[in-house]
Amino acid sequence: MTTIDHWIGGKPAEGTSGNYGPVYNPATGAEAKRVALASVEEVDAAVAAALAAYQTWSTASLSKRSAVLFKYRELLDAHRDEIAALITAEHGKVHSDALGEVARGLEIVELATSAPLLLKGELSTQVSTRVDVSAIRQPVGVVAGITPFNFPAMVPMWMFPLAIACGNTFVLKPSEKVPSAAYRLAELAAEAGLPDGVLNVVNGDRVAVERLLDHPDVSAISFVGSTPIARHIFTTGTANGKRVQALGGAKNHMLVLPDADLDLAADSAVNAAYGSAGERCMAVSVVVAVGAETGDALVEKIASRAAGLRIGPGDDPASEMGPLITKQHRDKVASYVHSAREQGAEVVVDGTGYTVEGYENGHFVGVSLLDKVSTDMDAYRDEIFGPVLCVVRAETYDEAIRLINSSRWGNGTAIFTRDGGAARRFQLEVQAGMVGVNVPIPVPVGYHSFGGWKESLFGDHHIYGNDGVHFYTRGKVVTTRWPDPSDSGINLGFPSNS
Repeated sequence: MTTIDHWIGGKPAEGTSGNYGPVYNPATGAEAKRVALASVEEVDAAVAAALAAYQTWSTASLSKRSAVLFKYRELLDAHRDEIAALITAEHGKVHSDALGEVARGLEIVELATSAPLLLKGELSTQVSTRVDVSAIRQPVGVVAGITPFNFPAMVPMWMFPLAIACGNTFVLKPSEKVPSAAYRLAELAAEAGLPDGVLNVVNGDRVAVERLLDHPDVSAISFVGSTPIARHIFTTGTANGKRVQALGGAKNHMLVLPDADLDLAADSAVNAAYGSAGERCMAVSVVVAVGAETGDALVEKIASRAAGLRIGPGDDPASEMGPLITKQHRDKVASYVHSAREQGAEVVVDGTGYTVEGYENGHFVGVSLLDKVSTDMDAYRDEIFGPVLCVVRAETYDEAIRLINSSRWGNGTAIFTRDGGAARRFQLEVQAGMVGVNVPIPVPVGYHSFGGWKESLFGDHHIYGNDGVHFYTRGKVVTTRWPDPSDSGINLGFPSNS
């Protein structure tokens, strides 16, 4: 059986802890590989390699960093099908979705190639007599990234390309459920000419995470995952003096007003709720329909579209939705549909108990549509992270916005309407970090930043874009005076701007 090991100091590093985790093919349910789980000593080795590399990489010219990243972008583009296949094999998402993931990750690599522009400082001359002030940004040191199972390539690429462009070195701890894509990203980075130790990959479980959180040589932590773990990462990392950005979970609402194009809204709801089997932090999991007629028509349109979705293994070109990551998660997702029925929701489409012929042991679940959901139901209150869409009814816009803003999460949201005034009001009033207007999954392009509000983000910086540059650098202000040769004398007075 294939073993996925670590990547430390620019080369493969065989696991020495003796601990391994299973890597399943979600479509078959069979263990396809195993992954080495790092010990504290192996994490320490990766951090030591990163720290040693930092001494030279942090002072490397911007042109050198940029040249390596340009080459890396070319290699990633050439291998995008291969990387997507690794994602499909371990996560289960369909190949076209995996290709889209790689493409969105490439956006950040492309942004990172602009390091000379991103790291430009500021200069004010003659702030006082012959005194100039400059503001510069410098790398923070060794950065650790802890990434989730649902985007094995994209989320790591949201982190390390920008971090290394800023002069940091990086230790990546990917999800042990999907280790192969991250390992391949590290191999290609080395092929692109990234110096040894600048990018390291350690696979592992909580042992590895906790060591990164308390390691004295790790200066910053970037995390994407569930809200409870994000809160733990933030509180523990900051208590240990580290800079932390921790992106958590979501319950994304899509508001549909009576004047909306309901066919567009229904198509968008299906795409955003059921794409990648709902295993996206930006998935739409709640539709808020304003008005009874709007709700009735929308539910009918969504149900008719959901019935035609083709569910199957991710490597089958005919499949539109693949399996969930594990059997346990599949059963948990199904439990929310059952509890919603018991708590009074109308189960319009029931995807529980779904099987695919020839893949009876796969982690498959069908799509589910729940109508007349109330805010006290488990299916509404919890992040399900599966292909379950809740429809909540509201009588007015004001009722709907109060409902959305009462959520403890504030990751992403969307409004569907033809009314520009209503859309403008919504984007100003809604309490969420990312807003779509007739766009169901408003994930920003690479040169803007991704991140939510409330319990969807712990820390002051969003990920990638300008916020990413600021997270991976520290500001420094330098005040300089170069007196004329004719200057002389002593002045013990307090400096003044005159």
